[in-house]
This record gives sequence, structure tokens and C-alpha cells, in this order.
Amino acid sequence: MTEFSFDDHAGARVKIHRVLAIPVLVAALAGLTLTATACSSDDKAGEVRIGTTDTDPQWDVFQEKAKAQGINLKVVHYSDYNQPNAALAQKQIDLNLFQHLQFLGQYNVANNADLTPIGATYVVPLGLYSKKHKTLAEIPQGGEIAIPNDPTNQARALFVLQSAGLLKLSGDVRQPSPADIDKGASKVKVTPVDATQTALSLESVDGSIINNTFLLKSGIDPSTALYKDDPKSPSAEPYINAVVTRAEDKNNPTYLKLVDIWHDAEVQKAVSENSKGTSVEVKRGGPELETILARVQQTIREKK
Repeated sequence: MTEFSFDDHAGARVKIHRVLAIPVLVAALAGLTLTATACSSDDKAGEVRIGTTDTDPQWDVFQEKAKAQGINLKVVHYSDYNQPNAALAQKQIDLNLFQHLQFLGQYNVANNADLTPIGATYVVPLGLYSKKHKTLAEIPQGGEIAIPNDPTNQARALFVLQSAGLLKLSGDVRQPSPADIDKGASKVKVTPVDATQTALSLESVDGSIINNTFLLKSGIDPSTALYKDDPKSPSAEPYINAVVTRAEDKNNPTYLKLVDIWHDAEVQKAVSENSKGTSVEVKRGGPELETILARVQQTIREKK
């Protein structure tokens, strides 16, 4: 809202002309109001706000490519993973791109929300790293492995260790926790720690499952992983990252166009360079992702 102030220091002369000036003044104010409103509307016309938790170089390339396609893309950065979904649900942003389907499912179930994926972006394999051993075979019987303690990444870490032949799950095979480990049939024991501590734990454990974000921040070479899960396996589907919006906007043509732009060769080159070649591009549409998300959310509800 624009404020206007007028000085009345002209005295009698103002009083003489006041009647004639009022219509002119009203018309002028009306014109100014309309102009201000139009400018405000024009500033936001065509702007799409997308939330993320990183500031990686691919966002600059993504914005440039979107601009070339006539889309004014505004990237909104958040300091932690709890913010972008809440902001999307509250219509502070239009889209977000920071999470995989498992994380999205956890949010939707916990908040009775219906945030919806409209296009896949990539999968990042989850790996086992060690400073003490160079191969899986060197990990001793009873060896200690650090894993992330949040439910989303903890279950995936257990799947990685089972696939690597280091432990066996005898309980819930869809969303396991350490309580589902068959200790008698397993070679290693696990120690849940905060995800931010998994890389730091390498000094004191036989191995650690480390998320890509903390892996790169710690300067660890992704190629040194003793084992990684297969990003093309059906078991990796819950960990597909996606562009997400509100359910009522899932068919918005501009938003769907942005999904296509994300898969532009130059954007993908920037993504690969930033992830040091660890990200694996995934091209799956919204309906297919919704089916995967529905399975994920059903499993989460049954686990509660």
C-alpha cells in the first residue's frame, strides 16, 4: 500500500481552489493506485517459486534454461529439510525439489497432506564406507557399522547392509529398524547415529553408511565405497528424488514443463559434476511416481 501526504502551507489560496482541486486529486490518486496495482501484478506474472535445501551450481543453469523457455523461476533456499514441504503446503512456494519419495511419504502421512510428485529427477546410491578396511571381506565378525538414525535413511541403510551380505533382516522387510535384525545370522552390529555424524564416525567404527550430502561435505571420494545399492533396482524406487507440488496443481503445464527442463543436457551435466558422478538420472512421470508414493505411504501407515 502506497501512502501519500500533502502539505497545507499554502493557506487561503488552497481554500479558494480546494473544490476544484478535489476531483483532479481523486482522479490522480485513482490513476496512481491502478498503476501501483498493475506493477505489483506484473512483477509476479509468470514467476514460479521452487524450494530447495541446497545452493548447488545446477540451480543457476536450471534458472537460465527456464528463462529461455519464458519461465521466471525463483529459487527459494531453506536451511533444513523440514521447511520446504511446509512452505509448499502453505502456498509460500509452488514447487519443491529436495527429497525422495520415502521422505515425501513420511511428511504426507505425518501431516495428513497430499503433496504430489509430478516428475522424477535422479537417484543417488547409498554407500558403505570405511577407513579401516578396503573390502567387504575385511570387515570382521561382530564389526560395528554406523547408520543414520532417522527412519527414512535408517531403513535404506539396513537394506544396503543386507544386500552386501553383512546382516540379515528377519522382521519387517518393508520398513525395517535395528529391532528387525537377525543378530545370530548377521556378521555385523549397527550403531544408529545422527546422519550428520556418519562421516565423522569413520574414525571409530569398521564402516559407516553415509548419505551423499554429508559424503561430499566431508570430502570423501564416492568411488571409495565398499558397497552401494543398485539405483535401478525396484527396491530403490522409494528413493527416487522428484519435483513436488500440491495435488491440485499436478497438471499445471508450466510446472510440467519445468520437469522437462530439468532433464536438459546442460542441467544434467551440472548435476553430475556437482554430485561427482554419483547421481543417476531418472525419467518417470507423475502417475507412476504417485503409484510408488501410495505404496510407500501405505507401508508407513501400517508401521505406525
